[in-house]
Amino acid sequence: MAGGHVKYRHLSRTSSHRQALLRNLVTELVRQESIHTTWHKAKEAQRLAEKLITFAKKDNETSRRKAQGILFTPDELMPKLFGPLRERYLDRPGGYTRVLRIMPKNKYDQGDSAILELVDGPKDMRFALTAAAVARDRKLNTGHTDITIKNIQKVTQFRKEGRDEFEAMVDKVSKLRLNKEEVKDKKSE
Repeated sequence: MAGGHVKYRHLSRTSSHRQALLRNLVTELVRQESIHTTWHKAKEAQRLAEKLITFAKKDNETSRRKAQGILFTPDELMPKLFGPLRERYLDRPGGYTRVLRIMPKNKYDQGDSAILELVDGPKDMRFALTAAAVARDRKLNTGHTDITIKNIQKVTQFRKEGRDEFEAMVDKVSKLRLNKEEVKDKKSE
Protein backbone atom coordinates (compact mmCIF):
# COMPACT_ATOMS: atom_id res chain seq x y z
CA MET A 1 0.00 0.00 0.00
CA ALA A 2 2.91 2.35 -0.48
CA GLY A 3 1.65 5.69 -1.78
CA GLY A 4 -1.98 4.67 -1.34
CA HIS A 5 -4.70 7.16 -0.56
CA VAL A 6 -5.36 7.53 3.17
CA LYS A 7 -8.47 9.04 4.73
CA TYR A 8 -6.64 11.16 7.28
CA ARG A 9 -3.21 12.06 8.62
CA HIS A 10 -2.07 9.65 11.32
CA LEU A 11 0.21 12.27 12.95
CA SER A 12 2.54 9.50 14.26
CA ARG A 13 0.10 8.63 17.04
CA THR A 14 -2.18 5.81 17.99
CA SER A 15 -5.84 6.26 17.15
CA SER A 16 -6.89 7.21 20.68
CA HIS A 17 -3.98 9.62 21.10
CA ARG A 18 -4.76 11.24 17.73
CA GLN A 19 -8.44 11.67 18.63
CA ALA A 20 -7.56 13.18 22.01
CA LEU A 21 -5.09 15.57 20.36
CA LEU A 22 -7.64 16.75 17.79
CA ARG A 23 -10.39 17.13 20.41
CA ASN A 24 -8.00 19.20 22.54
CA LEU A 25 -7.08 21.43 19.58
CA VAL A 26 -10.74 22.00 18.65
CA THR A 27 -11.68 22.70 22.28
CA GLU A 28 -8.97 25.36 22.48
CA LEU A 29 -10.04 26.76 19.11
CA VAL A 30 -13.59 27.27 20.39
CA ARG A 31 -12.26 28.79 23.62
CA GLN A 32 -9.63 31.13 22.13
CA GLU A 33 -10.82 31.40 18.48
CA SER A 34 -7.21 31.15 17.26
CA ILE A 35 -4.49 28.58 17.96
CA HIS A 36 -0.86 28.09 16.92
CA THR A 37 0.23 24.55 16.02
CA THR A 38 1.91 22.58 13.24
CA TRP A 39 0.43 22.74 9.77
CA HIS A 40 -0.54 19.06 9.62
CA LYS A 41 -2.29 19.17 13.00
CA ALA A 42 -4.08 22.37 11.97
CA LYS A 43 -5.41 20.82 8.76
CA GLU A 44 -6.77 17.78 10.62
CA ALA A 45 -8.24 19.90 13.43
CA GLN A 46 -9.85 22.11 10.80
CA ARG A 47 -11.89 19.16 9.54
CA LEU A 48 -13.22 18.43 13.03
CA ALA A 49 -13.88 22.12 13.78
CA GLU A 50 -15.94 22.50 10.60
CA LYS A 51 -18.09 19.53 11.65
CA LEU A 52 -18.51 20.96 15.14
CA ILE A 53 -19.77 24.31 13.85
CA THR A 54 -22.12 22.53 11.44
CA PHE A 55 -23.56 20.67 14.45
CA ALA A 56 -24.05 24.03 16.19
CA LYS A 57 -25.89 25.44 13.18
CA LYS A 58 -28.34 22.51 13.18
CA ASP A 59 -29.08 23.06 16.89
CA ASN A 60 -31.10 19.93 17.70
CA GLU A 61 -30.68 17.31 20.41
CA THR A 62 -28.64 14.95 18.23
CA SER A 63 -26.22 17.66 17.15
CA ARG A 64 -25.84 18.85 20.76
CA ARG A 65 -24.87 15.34 21.87
CA LYS A 66 -22.37 14.96 19.04
CA ALA A 67 -20.85 18.35 19.89
CA GLN A 68 -20.63 17.33 23.56
CA GLY A 69 -18.68 14.26 22.48
CA ILE A 70 -16.09 16.39 20.69
CA LEU A 71 -15.46 19.11 23.30
CA PHE A 72 -13.40 18.30 26.38
CA THR A 73 -15.20 20.91 28.52
CA PRO A 74 -18.73 20.95 27.11
CA ASP A 75 -20.34 22.57 30.16
CA GLU A 76 -18.05 25.57 29.70
CA LEU A 77 -18.07 25.87 25.89
CA MET A 78 -21.51 24.67 24.75
CA PRO A 79 -23.17 28.04 25.52
CA LYS A 80 -20.53 29.82 23.42
CA LEU A 81 -20.75 27.28 20.58
CA PHE A 82 -24.55 27.26 20.39
CA GLY A 83 -24.81 30.99 21.14
CA PRO A 84 -22.47 33.57 19.59
CA LEU A 85 -20.61 31.18 17.26
CA ARG A 86 -23.86 29.73 15.90
CA GLU A 87 -25.23 33.22 15.26
CA ARG A 88 -21.99 34.32 13.58
CA TYR A 89 -22.03 31.46 11.06
CA LEU A 90 -25.77 31.00 10.56
CA ASP A 91 -25.77 32.63 7.10
CA ARG A 92 -22.38 31.26 6.02
CA PRO A 93 -22.62 28.07 3.92
CA GLY A 94 -19.23 26.70 5.04
CA GLY A 95 -15.59 27.62 5.51
CA TYR A 96 -15.77 28.62 9.16
CA THR A 97 -12.03 28.20 9.80
CA ARG A 98 -8.83 29.30 8.11
CA VAL A 99 -5.30 27.86 8.28
CA LEU A 100 -2.47 30.36 7.77
CA ARG A 101 1.07 29.04 7.32
CA ILE A 102 3.70 30.89 9.30
CA MET A 103 7.43 30.58 9.84
CA PRO A 104 8.43 28.10 12.54
CA LYS A 105 9.82 29.57 15.75
CA ASN A 106 12.92 27.38 15.57
CA LYS A 107 13.75 26.46 12.00
CA TYR A 108 15.94 23.48 12.98
CA ASP A 109 13.63 21.49 15.29
CA GLN A 110 10.13 22.36 14.21
CA GLY A 111 8.04 21.43 11.19
CA ASP A 112 5.81 23.83 9.30
CA SER A 113 3.85 26.01 11.70
CA ALA A 114 0.37 27.37 11.18
CA ILE A 115 -2.37 29.39 12.82
CA LEU A 116 -5.84 27.87 12.86
CA GLU A 117 -8.50 30.53 13.40
CA LEU A 118 -12.22 31.05 13.17
CA VAL A 119 -13.11 33.47 10.37
CA ASP A 120 -15.11 36.67 10.94
CA GLY A 121 -14.12 36.71 14.61
CA PRO A 122 -12.33 39.30 16.71
CA LYS A 123 -8.98 37.58 16.08
CA ASP A 124 -9.37 37.28 12.29
CA MET A 125 -5.86 37.82 10.89
CA ARG A 126 -6.96 38.44 7.29
CA PHE A 127 -9.33 41.17 8.49
CA ALA A 128 -6.54 42.93 10.39
CA LEU A 129 -3.95 42.54 7.63
CA THR A 130 -6.36 43.81 4.97
CA ALA A 131 -7.22 46.82 7.13
CA ALA A 132 -3.49 47.54 7.54
CA ALA A 133 -2.98 47.32 3.76
CA VAL A 134 -5.89 49.73 3.11
CA ALA A 135 -4.56 52.16 5.74
CA ARG A 136 -1.11 52.06 4.11
CA ASP A 137 -2.59 52.61 0.63
CA ARG A 138 -4.63 55.57 1.86
CA LYS A 139 -1.59 57.13 3.54
CA LEU A 140 0.52 56.77 0.40
CA ASN A 141 -2.41 57.85 -1.83
CA THR A 142 -2.03 54.79 -4.03
CA GLY A 143 -4.82 52.69 -5.39
CA HIS A 144 -5.65 49.28 -3.99
CA THR A 145 -4.25 46.21 -5.70
CA ASP A 146 -6.56 43.53 -7.08
CA ILE A 147 -5.65 41.25 -4.16
CA THR A 148 -6.53 43.94 -1.61
CA ILE A 149 -9.88 44.61 -3.31
CA LYS A 150 -10.67 40.89 -3.32
CA ASN A 151 -9.66 40.58 0.36
CA ILE A 152 -11.88 43.54 1.32
CA GLN A 153 -14.81 41.80 -0.34
CA LYS A 154 -13.99 38.48 1.38
CA VAL A 155 -13.62 39.87 4.91
CA THR A 156 -16.79 41.97 4.77
CA GLN A 157 -19.06 39.58 2.86
CA PHE A 158 -20.56 37.53 5.71
CA ARG A 159 -20.10 39.97 8.60
CA LYS A 160 -23.09 41.88 9.82
CA GLU A 161 -22.18 45.56 9.45
CA GLY A 162 -18.92 44.38 7.86
CA ARG A 163 -18.11 47.62 6.04
CA ASP A 164 -18.53 49.69 9.21
CA GLU A 165 -16.33 47.34 11.25
CA PHE A 166 -13.73 47.36 8.48
CA GLU A 167 -13.62 51.17 8.29
CA ALA A 168 -13.30 51.32 12.09
CA MET A 169 -10.33 48.93 11.93
CA VAL A 170 -8.69 50.98 9.14
CA ASP A 171 -9.07 54.14 11.26
CA LYS A 172 -7.63 52.34 14.28
CA VAL A 173 -4.60 51.15 12.30
CA SER A 174 -4.08 54.63 10.83
CA LYS A 175 -4.11 56.19 14.30
CA LEU A 176 -1.65 53.60 15.61
CA ARG A 177 0.73 54.34 12.74
CA LEU A 178 0.45 58.09 13.38
CA ASN A 179 1.22 57.58 17.08
CA LYS A 180 4.28 55.44 16.23
CA GLU A 181 5.55 58.10 13.81
CA GLU A 182 5.08 60.83 16.44
CA VAL A 183 7.05 58.80 19.00
CA LYS A 184 9.77 58.15 16.42
CA ASP A 185 9.97 61.88 15.57
CA LYS A 186 10.27 62.80 19.28
CA LYS A 187 13.11 60.30 19.74
CA SER A 188 15.01 61.64 16.75
CA GLU A 189 14.84 65.25 18.06
